[in-house]
Amino acid sequence: MRIIEQVVTGAVRGVQSVSASAAASLALRLFMRVGTRMPLRDEDEPTMSTATRWAIPLPGVDGRGAVAIAYEWGRGPETVVLVHGWQGRASQFAPMVRELRAEGLRVVALEMPAHGEAPGERTYLPDFTEAIAVAQRRYGPLHGLVGHSFGGMAVLTALADGIDVDRVMTVAAPAEAASVFGAFRDRLGIDARTAEITRARFADRYFDGADPFAWASALRRPLPPTDLVFAHDRGDRQVPFSEAERLGTAHPHAALLALDGTGHSRILRSDAVLDAALALFTAPGGEQRATYAAAA
Repeated sequence: MRIIEQVVTGAVRGVQSVSASAAASLALRLFMRVGTRMPLRDEDEPTMSTATRWAIPLPGVDGRGAVAIAYEWGRGPETVVLVHGWQGRASQFAPMVRELRAEGLRVVALEMPAHGEAPGERTYLPDFTEAIAVAQRRYGPLHGLVGHSFGGMAVLTALADGIDVDRVMTVAAPAEAASVFGAFRDRLGIDARTAEITRARFADRYFDGADPFAWASALRRPLPPTDLVFAHDRGDRQVPFSEAERLGTAHPHAALLALDGTGHSRILRSDAVLDAALALFTAPGGEQRATYAAAA
């Protein structure tokens, strides 16, 4: 993928000065392509090997079908669903799975198309939100949702869509899809005109002309009064801490957990995040915010 992205990026930059339309066509080819898969860490394999696996059929990009994988542990009455980020995998949650399972919770980690062991090369946000909806239909109202990075944005979008869940935690999540597209635009080095055409074609082709950036925004769409925790490292180089601050400003009832030194991915294994997740998901009903505040 890195070679493909380098080639396409070079082509986009070379073509856009002549034809913004042609450059946008090239850019759109990369926008939903996942690329290099994160390998399974040796220390996470024992946890993943004990999971029950089941497939989640999805419409997929272009409606041609896609498959996500669900990894399930436990049979507790309360279910917590975990959603990884872009180029992530379900096994990143192995430490959290162990902690939550020890408390008697059923834990389900989703692995999206083109990630981890799931087949495919491309995916997009509706795959993520539909997989979450399938999990809710299978298990009933969810006790909790955790989303990392792009998966955190998907969790918040599902929440705005009406997913039935009591408690939500995002980790290093962007506030809206416009931020994700902005980072993509900057990485490719495309100009404003090319970016405008790319956005419009994305909306026309995959959302029937509706604005997907309004739909996938936790700033522009109100979230229900669910217990919310936003965890983020101040030094995150992939998703700036300012995204968490924007989320916190838009949702003053939420708790913001600011960390230092954990980066964008290691944060999932940090003691502070694991402790906060335990506090959020194990406190008795009506007491979770107070318990979380004490732990944080």
